[in-house]
Amino acid sequence: MRFMTRSDDPPPIRIRRRRQQQRRALYAAAALLALGTVSVGAWYLGHDDRLAAILGQAQTRMAATGAALHLTVASVEVEGRKHASRQAILDALGVKRGTSILAVDLDAAKARLEEVPWIRSASIERLLPDTLFVRVVERTPLALWQHAGKFDLVDQDGNVIPNADVAAFPSLPQVVGEGAATATPALLDLLAAEPALESHVTAAVRVGGRRWNIELDNGIEVALPEDGADAAWRRLAALDRSDRLLERNLLAIDMRLPDRLVLRLAPDVAKSLIKKSRPPQASPNT
Repeated sequence: MRFMTRSDDPPPIRIRRRRQQQRRALYAAAALLALGTVSVGAWYLGHDDRLAAILGQAQTRMAATGAALHLTVASVEVEGRKHASRQAILDALGVKRGTSILAVDLDAAKARLEEVPWIRSASIERLLPDTLFVRVVERTPLALWQHAGKFDLVDQDGNVIPNADVAAFPSLPQVVGEGAATATPALLDLLAAEPALESHVTAAVRVGGRRWNIELDNGIEVALPEDGADAAWRRLAALDRSDRLLERNLLAIDMRLPDRLVLRLAPDVAKSLIKKSRPPQASPNT
């Protein structure tokens, strides 16, 4: 039997050993009553150092009594784990098989769990007589952030997920530049407003910590304004639907001016236009 299991794992083939139900139920009820009494005492007396010491001694005795009554940790069940490692969760809980279940400080264990890189929030319950039930909400990876010569994984709050394996998320959009991580959630919301256009985005570059340049899969770079970026993005999508703007031979589209687009053409197209715009040369014989 594994010490830590996922709650959605299939049940083990062998049925767990039969518990001494009558006696255990009485012991568990008594332990819960004792635990509730201690918790109430802590609420009233925790500000008094002398009484806090007495409370600590009572908790120690209660934990010892729980161990004597076989109220010990035999199983840890976890719900919501996908990326966080089993060992990181066990290390944060600080328990092993045989630990008195009443001795586990749930608040401290919760705080340690929420320091595990992948875990956004956590809760723990005692399921007497022998199980700790852990619920975790993991952080959602949103983008790969390229900066300072490396890649980091960015979550839904715009925070870096430390020590994450970025190679496991090759399909995530890339954001580039200092300050890009914290601005990523708002950017992705902006891009998602026009799904057809969003599907062509390959990367986004944060410029001066104020605005974005969007790189498309056809090589065009779109410069969005600092203010009104969402309106500019919708305008670009509308122009592409009506005039197939993004199918033209362009290098860049500058949308920073509210009343006009500035288009940068590919060199061969620019030369052709310049040649066509020149007036015909007069023949020297005329």
